[in-house]
Amino acid sequence: MTEPGTSDTPIAGWPTGVVLPSEHSWPVAIRVGAVVLRPLVRRDERAWDQLRAANHAWTHEWDATLPPDARYEPMPYRAWLRRTTAQAKADSVLPWALAVDPGWPGAPTQVDRTRLIGQLTVSNILAGSARSGVIGYWIDRNHAGRGFVPAAVALACDYCWQVMRLHRIEICIRPENAPSLRVVAKLGFREEGLRPRFLHINGDWRDHRVFALNREEVPGGLLNRLLPDGRLPRLTP
Repeated sequence: MTEPGTSDTPIAGWPTGVVLPSEHSWPVAIRVGAVVLRPLVRRDERAWDQLRAANHAWTHEWDATLPPDARYEPMPYRAWLRRTTAQAKADSVLPWALAVDPGWPGAPTQVDRTRLIGQLTVSNILAGSARSGVIGYWIDRNHAGRGFVPAAVALACDYCWQVMRLHRIEICIRPENAPSLRVVAKLGFREEGLRPRFLHINGDWRDHRVFALNREEVPGGLLNRLLPDGRLPRLTP
C-alpha cells in the first residue's frame, strides 16, 4: 500500500512493517505494522467526538484545560482541525490520529480509513539550534495496555529524528499518571526533573515530571530499542 507522504521501500536495519517517507511534508501517514499515525480528517469528527465522550472518565484527569483568565474558548472539532492543519503545514506541530489497521498484514486498510483509537501530537517543534519537539497522547481505554502507545511513541520519535532531523524529544507527565510513566520507562526515556505547576490540567496548574531523549542516545532508533528482535508485537485490534 502506498499513500501520499509514505513509501513502501523497506528500511534497512529497522523492524519489518515500518513505513516512513524519506522527506517531511504534511500531510503524512506513517506506520509500524498495525499501528498507524495519520492526519485527522473531517471524516473523523463523529468517531473523535464519540471516543472523547466515551473516555471522559478515563482521560479527564490528564486533559489540558484553559486557565480562568484565558481569553479564548475551546474550539469545535472542525475549527481546531483547520488551525492545526495550518500549523502542521508550517512544520510547528504534527497532529496525528493514533489508529489501528485491523486488516494488517494480510489485507491492509486504506490509511485514512484506519480505525481511530486515540491521538498523538508532536508540538512545540523548534528548528534552528534547538531542533526539538514535545510529544503528548491519549488512547481509548479499551485499547490501553496493549502495546499501541509505546509503538506509536517510538514511531513518532524515529520520524522526528530520521526524517525531520530533530535532536531532542521531550515528554512531560504528571507524577500521578502511572500508565504514561510505564510508557517512558519501557522506551528508556531519561528523567530530567520536575517542573512545578507547569501545565493547566484538569482545572488547575499541575506539576510534571520531564523525560527526554536526544537522537544520539538512540543511534539505532527507538523502534529497534522497543523491538530488539525486529518482530512486531501482537497488536490485536
